Amino acid sequence: MATITKALVRAAAGTSTATLYTVPASTTTVVTNIVVTNSAGSAATFTLTLNSVDIFTTSAIAANSTAMFDLKQVMATTQIIAGFASAVTVKFHISGVEIS
Repeated sequence: MATITKALVRAAAGTSTATLYTVPASTTTVVTNIVVTNSAGSAATFTLTLNSVDIFTTSAIAANSTAMFDLKQVMATTQIIAGFASAVTVKFHISGVEIS
């Protein structure tokens, strides 16, 4: 059994929902941290789902700020993380552990 701690997602948000990460075949993933940044001079919103379950729905993030969330969410093979934001200045950094 191999366990790898890694960045699952490092991406700028799109303005329509998109798959950000898919759990690889024969793998279980544990999402451990979510960091959302907004580098714009105005507030924005973001939405993130884990396997079609809303974790953040149209959540506000202030201008020039960072929001950090610690969690332990287990995801099975082929499950996805999806998300989007109201502006492309919002960026996602999602960390976790892949177990295969």
